[in-house]
Amino acid sequence: MFDWIQHFADWLIYSVFGIGAETHLGTALNFFVYDTLKILFLLFLIVFLMGIVNAYFPIERLKNYLNRKKLYGLEYLFASTFGAITPFCSCSSVPLFIGFVQGGIPLGVTFAFLITSPLVNEVAVAMFLGMFGIKATLIYTISGILLGTIGGWLLGKFNLEPLLTDWVKKILENKMQQDEYEEEKLTFRQRLPDITRGAWDIVKGVILYVIIGIAIGAAMHGYVPENFFGAYLGGGQWWTVPLAVILGVPMYANAAGIVPVIQVFVAKGVPLGTAIAFMMATVGLSIPEATLLKKVMTMKLIAIYFGVVTLFIILSGFLFNILL
Repeated sequence: MFDWIQHFADWLIYSVFGIGAETHLGTALNFFVYDTLKILFLLFLIVFLMGIVNAYFPIERLKNYLNRKKLYGLEYLFASTFGAITPFCSCSSVPLFIGFVQGGIPLGVTFAFLITSPLVNEVAVAMFLGMFGIKATLIYTISGILLGTIGGWLLGKFNLEPLLTDWVKKILENKMQQDEYEEEKLTFRQRLPDITRGAWDIVKGVILYVIIGIAIGAAMHGYVPENFFGAYLGGGQWWTVPLAVILGVPMYANAAGIVPVIQVFVAKGVPLGTAIAFMMATVGLSIPEATLLKKVMTMKLIAIYFGVVTLFIILSGFLFNILL
């Protein structure tokens, strides 16, 4: 889907600027150009589509449905499963998070999606199956979905809505006022300018955070060597799992990109469970993601979110090492 962006990034960095693909700088700049264009495109597209949904779909009915007690928590499982089938990395998931919050979806349910979306996707599952077999793939996939389900449910119990930023609260307030006074029978053509303008306003509001976050991720992607981590995680001691997660959080990669690295880790003696925990921390939590989330969450909310997910990933790593 995004091959044209990759071709453009390759052409710009390697041909126009003449920076070698094998250099750290070339790798980092290529990553930066590709991810910046991809995420900004996704951000505008998703927010634009959510604007159409908000204009025509009775979002209050969806909110009431998701809040019904008779679902017994299945709304978190639905959101987590939806996250698993969407091929987004952690930073690409942030635009959907904004769209969900803007659409009035309960915050805990939105967190369930945000946790699982970068952890599990069909490309990573296919690669995992080919490299590690069906048992490891099933454990990885099911645990990723359960991690999002339980994490979203737990975060939903904390009543964290007041910890959203004023920017998000203003969006929600304006939407409520718009819903009160907007004519219901406007045509799509009549609604389109407002929908487009609203989407662009949101993109403008987060574009600086997107660029800063991706720049941090690109620097890590281009300059941190793979063997740096393998040297410290191969002992199998109890503390290697927490260490793997702590080392993984500052990194930034999508699941499909990190699976080959995990294969190298395992080949060099790192236990598979420890390697998976590192992968989950890398794709599910990252400094670039935190930078992007800063626009929609206060630092306290980001700390709570990162803390809960980090704890769950560490526990998962221990469980993986037992089962695998």
